[in-house]
Amino acid sequence: MARILITGAGSGLGRGAALGLARAGHDVVAGAEVWSQVRDLRAEAWRRHARLDAVKLDVTEELDRAHVAGREVDILVLNAGVQEAGALVEIPMARIRRSFEVNVFGHLELVRAVAPGMLDRGGGKVVWVSSVAGIRTRPWLGAYAATKHAIEAIAWALRGELGPRGVRVATINPGPYHTGFNDTGVEAMGQWWRPEGALLPRPDFSEYLDDQYDPQDMIDEMVRVIPSDDHPYRVVHPDASQRQAKEFEAEVWCARA
Repeated sequence: MARILITGAGSGLGRGAALGLARAGHDVVAGAEVWSQVRDLRAEAWRRHARLDAVKLDVTEELDRAHVAGREVDILVLNAGVQEAGALVEIPMARIRRSFEVNVFGHLELVRAVAPGMLDRGGGKVVWVSSVAGIRTRPWLGAYAATKHAIEAIAWALRGELGPRGVRVATINPGPYHTGFNDTGVEAMGQWWRPEGALLPRPDFSEYLDDQYDPQDMIDEMVRVIPSDDHPYRVVHPDASQRQAKEFEAEVWCARA
């Protein structure tokens, strides 16, 4: 059984994966952003007979990262994230910077804290939970997609840098799942967007939000892939999202300026 540290376990796919991995017998440290999530996760784990160590872990907080960095970890799962919808010419820059701090920089700091131990032991695994948005970009979700594209570049580079020393790197790229994450990303736009003075009209997000999958399907896939010794470098799920991602990449190559 593996020793697994997972971020963003306070809600959504991360919470489901942490509980599933714990029930499968793995030694799970589940990081949640705020204390209320930590307490809720502990209670849920007790109800489900899943033994895990729920800790406060805001990946942007140095003290939180230091609290977990000294643990021996076989698998580091970088799952925490935020989403901000809005046109790139209008979304407040503070929101874009915050997205990069959480999705990219905080996680890279955590990798830099945990990787030395893996390198000393000559083994380990770093799993970046990216998104199909790390491959396929759509209007009004550009800020989120940009962070996930950055993750794709970082993960591929880390694969080449750490792989020869026995540390494996992979990405998991979920499609749209109905956890509330995407809905919150869209709703957050209402905090700053106003029709009067807006450069662009607010789009209709209903198709994006209505066409989401059952999260248990993705949770089961994460529980299967994370501890596995044999899976593709990039795991895009479900199959429909994988097809759409490949079609998008082909479209970009053919598009005209």
